[in-house]
Amino acid sequence: MSERRPFSFYVLSVFFAVFVLFLYGPTLTIAILSFQGPSGGLTFPMNGTSIHWFKNLFEQQAVGDIWGSFRRSVTLGLMVMVTTVVVSVLGGLAFRTHFRGSSLVFYMVVGSLIIPSILISLGVGILFNIVDLEVHWATSGFGSQLTWALPFGLFIMFAVFNRFDRSYEEAARDLGATPWQTIRHVVIPIIAPSLIGVALFGFTLSYDEFARTLLTAGTFNTLPLEIYGMTTSVTTPVLYALGTLTTVFSFFVIGLAIIGFRLAMRKTKQPLPLD
Repeated sequence: MSERRPFSFYVLSVFFAVFVLFLYGPTLTIAILSFQGPSGGLTFPMNGTSIHWFKNLFEQQAVGDIWGSFRRSVTLGLMVMVTTVVVSVLGGLAFRTHFRGSSLVFYMVVGSLIIPSILISLGVGILFNIVDLEVHWATSGFGSQLTWALPFGLFIMFAVFNRFDRSYEEAARDLGATPWQTIRHVVIPIIAPSLIGVALFGFTLSYDEFARTLLTAGTFNTLPLEIYGMTTSVTTPVLYALGTLTTVFSFFVIGLAIIGFRLAMRKTKQPLPLD
């Protein structure tokens, strides 16, 4: 006879269900409304169903540069992702041993998360104007987004290297491996799953960042800025169709990360050859 579940189980189950509905309800609502008929509006009830507004996305828009802003967001996300991964690994390796000024560097990293995002954006924009540099999404926008993504990558690497068993490195050195061979063939393969997590953090935090890009993107918007601008002028479900496609793209990126994570986990179980 199975044990009867306590009353608290059902209370917590209902609470969890409400939480999931609150979390994904708006996204689901937008996805449903994006299938409005050609004469449909922005609210319920729906006036027919069709994929008209998805087709409309690929046509010339009277307002907004949807695909240009999408390309900029993806490009910027990849730039932030690569930089975050590289700097996080180097920072994690550096912080394995105490060095002069390490506490100051750590608190400066934490400080970038405490300062309000809009102030970061304002400060970076003013700094570029002072030194007479063009405010552009690939320069000032890139720098301001790193103040958001990089600390998370560093914190992950701090935790990873804090639990890292150095006996693997010692064994590699005993077998004649150089420092670079040890990093390449021992350390990197072991921490590869964590690197995928850092890469996912870097890309997604950049891809949907709004506040830190608001005053640093220059004359060309990223996708979040473009969507915000369209909300004040677009009055058709094409905006919902855009939201649905970007959500699908986000899940696609997460799916790639999961596949990469599993491949990395499988690879760590294989023998690690030395050149």
